[in-house]
Amino acid sequence: MYLEYKPDWEETKERFKAWWDHEYFGRCAMALYAPKDRPEDVKKPELPEKLEDRWLDFDYLHDLNEYRMSGTSFLCEALPVWNPGYPGWDMLYAYLGSKVTLKEETGWLDPFMEEGELTDYDYRDIRISPDNHWWKFSQKMHRFAASEAKGRSLAGLQALSGCGDVLAGIRGSGKLLTDLMDCPEYVCEFDQHLVGLWAEAYDVLYEIIRPASEGSTCWFNLWSPGKFYAVQNDFAYMISPKMFEDIFMPGIRMHADHLDHAIYHVDGVGNFAHVDAICSVEGIQALQILPGRGRPSPLHYMDILKKVQAAGKNLHIMISADEVKTALDNLSARGLFIHTYTSSAQEAADLLRCVEKWSVDR
Repeated sequence: MYLEYKPDWEETKERFKAWWDHEYFGRCAMALYAPKDRPEDVKKPELPEKLEDRWLDFDYLHDLNEYRMSGTSFLCEALPVWNPGYPGWDMLYAYLGSKVTLKEETGWLDPFMEEGELTDYDYRDIRISPDNHWWKFSQKMHRFAASEAKGRSLAGLQALSGCGDVLAGIRGSGKLLTDLMDCPEYVCEFDQHLVGLWAEAYDVLYEIIRPASEGSTCWFNLWSPGKFYAVQNDFAYMISPKMFEDIFMPGIRMHADHLDHAIYHVDGVGNFAHVDAICSVEGIQALQILPGRGRPSPLHYMDILKKVQAAGKNLHIMISADEVKTALDNLSARGLFIHTYTSSAQEAADLLRCVEKWSVDR
């Protein structure tokens, strides 16, 4: 399939397949983005007057995606992905009944199970209603994305959230921390039920975007010829490794087993304590190490990066272009995926030539 915004799409697919299989193809994998001149007739769209239209108006979202992708060169394994941003309505807990409040940059969702004890709620009663407004809108949005993307870009499956985080979203993080002490076994069961609902929602949306994307991508811009998603549990930042393993690892294994390819989004230094457990999951082929806002570069945590590679897992890091040489001086290029930007096409071309020289299969 030819993609207007990714002319080397056929070659890129083969490199992604090799990367998932932990094969070395002569350099590290790299999502390399650079600016390019837009066609004169493509102008930055004006923000709609109504806040809701910034997230819900299809004409505006068409113009916004066209503006973004037409001014970007997607080099190496960088992907042009059609998406509406991070509006909040795409989270699983919106489909389960959370109230959505749209903001300028994102959306917020309110818990709806904060009252009483967790055991007051029978998790078997928690379902996705086919009449839920946001669930119906999400399917409509993904159909629109697939239509818009076909032959031009990829359609991204939106940010459904993940293990532990869905329960924290509908219960409230503070209450869930108490629940972990009061009824840990029930939290574990509840979480696995929600992972099952996650899988149901994922499968519906995957079938919508699969033909346009020849597989799938999501809010995390990697591609798979099958089912791909980024597994995560940001809530786990606040709990011990033992609690994480005892209560949330069963759901994480379920999540990974449902997919053909999975990367674990290790978000924040507080989650680094769980890297050993995550590396033990066979269905997770890769880990992203993301220190979090206000923290140093991932390269500051070289011991964690090397631990991931020593476990035989692929490694994803987001770093600046001037850090790439340091990364490749210290890490094996096999299975390494670097996400970076340059300020010009010439800088990107120069960096790529250097990456091909610096990459070593250690």
